[in-house]
Amino acid sequence: MKVLIVYAHPEKQSLTHSLKEVAVQKLKEDGHEVIVSDLYAMKWQASIEPTDFLNHDEDTRLNVMLDSGIAYEAGALTEDVLAEQEKLRWADTVIFQFPFWWFHMPAIMKGWIDRVFSFKFAYGVGEHTATHYGDQYGEGPFTNKRALIITTIGGHKSHYTERGIGGNIDYLLFPINHGILYYPGFQVLPSFCVYETIKMNNGTFNNWADKLRNYLDDLETKKRIPYRIQNGGDYNLLELTLKEGTESPGQTGLNIHLDLTK
Repeated sequence: MKVLIVYAHPEKQSLTHSLKEVAVQKLKEDGHEVIVSDLYAMKWQASIEPTDFLNHDEDTRLNVMLDSGIAYEAGALTEDVLAEQEKLRWADTVIFQFPFWWFHMPAIMKGWIDRVFSFKFAYGVGEHTATHYGDQYGEGPFTNKRALIITTIGGHKSHYTERGIGGNIDYLLFPINHGILYYPGFQVLPSFCVYETIKMNNGTFNNWADKLRNYLDDLETKKRIPYRIQNGGDYNLLELTLKEGTESPGQTGLNIHLDLTK
């Protein structure tokens, strides 16, 4: 299997970096090919600029979505973006590894998404009719690829539960897992979350490293998060709302977008 790790942390002595090294070593030992995009080491440009689209007329209004698609189809994206898009084509599985800062991924990684997931490359494909509203949410360019999050979190696990002060971690990661990864078609695997990182010592690190190795053991066969497919019949396509009565008894909140029958 070919694995791309998109990694974001500025410190090589960090816990996140150490766990990334554990993941790379484990994946290679299991015979997988691994490429790492270390965004801080690459000095990745996080902000979208008009100069990202080499065929854009500087005197005309910039429409980021449309102009990214025009540039993509014309082969007029910058070399750094083209290189990352090629890595995505190559990969069977993409791992996004980052510290959970301010309830999200670091800005540099969000900037990678903004610039690399171009219109017509990652989304904006497929027919739009009364019965098929584009290839998105379970369909699309990355349908045959897998993706997952590995993230490090300072607080206790109890802080990120249904009644925890931070909120349910699955809900907090929903915008990434469902909105960024599932939207262009990735089969999204359950996230690997490391807690209480500010209290980490050698013993607890070794425990988490073993857990990560065990998690990666069945990466090729691990069951995906059972998100509903947009065009699979569960949604009203014009409104993109879940049909009444589709959810299972007691299923509430963002969990209604999971097909619990699978």
